[in-house]
Amino acid sequence: MRFGRLSLAAAALLLLATASVPDGTPPGRSRPGLSSDAFLPRGAAPRPAVQRARHEAPFGAFVGSWDSHIPQIGRYARWLGDANMQVGHTYLAGNGWSDIEGEPAVLGLWSQWRLADPARMLVLGVPMLVPNEANIPDAQVAGLLQRGSRGEFDQHFLRLAGRLVALGGADTVLTLGWEMNGVTYTHRCKPDPAAWKAYWRRIVGVMRSVPGQRFRFDFAPNRGLDAIPWTRCYPGDDVVDIIGMDSYDQPAGATFDDYVFEPYGLQDQVEFAAKRGKPVSYPEWGLFRNGDNPDFVQRMVEWMRTHDTSYQTVTDYCPHGFFGCTSNPRSSARYRQLMAGSRGAPASPFAAPGAGPGTAPVPVPAPR
Repeated sequence: MRFGRLSLAAAALLLLATASVPDGTPPGRSRPGLSSDAFLPRGAAPRPAVQRARHEAPFGAFVGSWDSHIPQIGRYARWLGDANMQVGHTYLAGNGWSDIEGEPAVLGLWSQWRLADPARMLVLGVPMLVPNEANIPDAQVAGLLQRGSRGEFDQHFLRLAGRLVALGGADTVLTLGWEMNGVTYTHRCKPDPAAWKAYWRRIVGVMRSVPGQRFRFDFAPNRGLDAIPWTRCYPGDDVVDIIGMDSYDQPAGATFDDYVFEPYGLQDQVEFAAKRGKPVSYPEWGLFRNGDNPDFVQRMVEWMRTHDTSYQTVTDYCPHGFFGCTSNPRSSARYRQLMAGSRGAPASPFAAPGAGPGTAPVPVPAPR
């Protein structure tokens, strides 16, 4: 998320429960940064959103920190009328490289939670650089990305992959370098998109080299243009399994239709994913600049139910959420109405990494 995120150093927030496009132009775009609807005759209806038959995606809610909040999943589910909350979501802190390698106790407990039910899914946010929230200048970020693309940091991701496999998290979904199109994190893309993509590819190759892994990698930018078109950061179909998007109710005064049809918004996401045979996801979503807004909640849930959504996890602390935040009573009531008693859905069957049209096996670099 872009604004108001708690520092991962203070709280590793947790959830309960090929080709790249060289010019940065998403499918259906007349030119970069402009919606193709801008060229429709006045009064013409915008192009319809890509969607599929209504379905219930696996879901969860991000409400706490570390392993101690795992019991909150059950409490949240009971609040939703014993709903089947299937997705657990947490983040690795990004203060130093030891954080990126993963704390075994935390990874182990989350992996045990996931293994207790074959329908469950563990989603892990993995920073690409450290320190990840230190306001590092762009020139320094570019240098770090280039060093990563040359393999200087391979050993940390190799250790993370080995620990996940050993602890039972071999099929974890990894939101690697999330919100890379923004400015919040050191692992941002804008200072050097070419190096960023090369570094992502190297990390994926290193982690897939570990025997027994079945990881899925989720490319999850912020919705909209932000600091750079997210298509310019896309590293290739062979190293991406899910095309995600973090979507909060902002800016102030915007409508849900704005979020659908804005450049690099929700419609561009689903079109981009459909063209590549990939599912979409919504690792972070919730209220923000428009306050207690039940219409946003209704429209967002319906959007996720009518598209090829692999999973969704609402951010449930103030000002974004419903269960852990008393500031949004109308939205809370609407979310409970929509999700109460939900049985969720079977977790998406695992496909071979990189499955999709026009892909080739990604070379596995020799870890240093």
